Amino acid sequence: MPRDPMIQAALGAVAASLGYEVALLTRALWRYLELPEATRFRRVWSNSGIAASAAILVYSLSKAASWQNATREAVGLPPLETGAPIFIFAVGSALFLGLWLCFRLAGMIRRVIADILDRLLPRRVGIVMSIALVGWLFWALVDGALVRTAFRAADASFLAADMLIEPDVAKPEDPLKTGSAASLVRWEEMGRRGREYVANAPTSSEISAFFKGPVQDPIRVYVGRRSAKTAEERAELALRELIRVGGFERSAVIVVVPPGTGWMDPGAHDTIDFMLGGNVATVAVQYSYLTSMLALVAHPDYGVDQARALFKKVYAHWTGLPKDQRPRLYVHGLSQGAFNSQATLPLLDMLGDPIEGAMWTGSPFFSRYWSAVRDQRNPDSPAWRPTYGNGSLVRVMDQYGGLDGNFAPWGPIRAVFLNYGSDPIVNFTFDSAIRPPAWMSAPRAPDVSDKLSWFPVVTMLQLALDSVFALDVPRFGHYYIAPDYIDAWAALVEPDGWSEDRANALKAIFEQRGPAL
Repeated sequence: MPRDPMIQAALGAVAASLGYEVALLTRALWRYLELPEATRFRRVWSNSGIAASAAILVYSLSKAASWQNATREAVGLPPLETGAPIFIFAVGSALFLGLWLCFRLAGMIRRVIADILDRLLPRRVGIVMSIALVGWLFWALVDGALVRTAFRAADASFLAADMLIEPDVAKPEDPLKTGSAASLVRWEEMGRRGREYVANAPTSSEISAFFKGPVQDPIRVYVGRRSAKTAEERAELALRELIRVGGFERSAVIVVVPPGTGWMDPGAHDTIDFMLGGNVATVAVQYSYLTSMLALVAHPDYGVDQARALFKKVYAHWTGLPKDQRPRLYVHGLSQGAFNSQATLPLLDMLGDPIEGAMWTGSPFFSRYWSAVRDQRNPDSPAWRPTYGNGSLVRVMDQYGGLDGNFAPWGPIRAVFLNYGSDPIVNFTFDSAIRPPAWMSAPRAPDVSDKLSWFPVVTMLQLALDSVFALDVPRFGHYYIAPDYIDAWAALVEPDGWSEDRANALKAIFEQRGPAL
């Protein structure tokens, strides 16, 4: 993803600091083991190292603007200002100095502790214990004073935002709407994202401007995290509400697992409402009001537990209905929701009575089924848009296509992955620290610059940092938009009378609406 000079400066400072401290650690370990040192050519080695470092620095800064502009061009952004490399050098140097001082302070504390222990213990034992003590103190400071305090502050902030009832989001008056006076789910407990999702659903009059035929208001069931104490209770509440509003009487039911905050992407859900003429019901349960990254760190089991409970409840009720009278059943997840959905979907257990399919968007790199498709892809397909088997079960698409090819006809279950090639959350791998990742091999995704080069450790740091800023550019990175959802849904549900002209007409409607964020 493109980075502004400030972010690039911070990344450069961290990479330089890590390299410098690793070199010092290697030297310290060498001396601790009392291995022989090449003192004769020390000055030559030092001067050569300084010269090489200076040459690398000058070369990198001279290329910094060109490298970033190539990435920016790939996603349609204007080039950097000409002074960006100077800014990167100045700010990066200052940040590096700050990190250097922090490490020197830690080293000074370690030496003080080692001097004290030296009076009581053998020297080598004292050195090891002083390192362990300083490491423990540092971890206690970061984990106790900083991380936990930050999590408590974030938790309180996001909870307050979740409880906020915005005046322009009206409580439904229709008794068949979730959150109404007749609903089993209280409006105040649905959470900010849930209230937005239900209140802003397309109306039958809006849908009728596109859909030729009978239309109706889509059914949207949403249960907030504060609606019940446990995942099982929230899932049971969602099922009862779905039954109450007649969700199983629609042509399709979609079990949705949202990302961390509980946000429901209008680009994903409004589009399928239009495509099916409102003859669809979606059901979702909020498992956190933190962002996906914070939720994954703070309580990674919450999302998995909630996704499993909701699907089990809905699936058990669905399988008890007569097969000729029940709706088609699908699952959908975005980002962390895709991970939670894949982690809990009992594919083998439901082969006797399978659902219709799944559509997963922006699957994180560690997601169960996405990682299997990527790692076991057909050898002639790229890692950023792999083909899997004969294509009768799984197909992967991006904003440039991927659903058409030499595939066998769809089988009884369909799985569609919508992933952008420039999405760092999808493409991150830890082994990119030691080897070029497969998605960098030719041919590359059209939205990944050919000038992007692999560097040990640095590339992994780049991907990790880019994951934080992956929502900056619509239709690139982790920012998925309605026109691509339309193609994904069409492949999954195959609406009656669907055609390229119909797809283009619906895309035009949503392009006028603009991006969701």
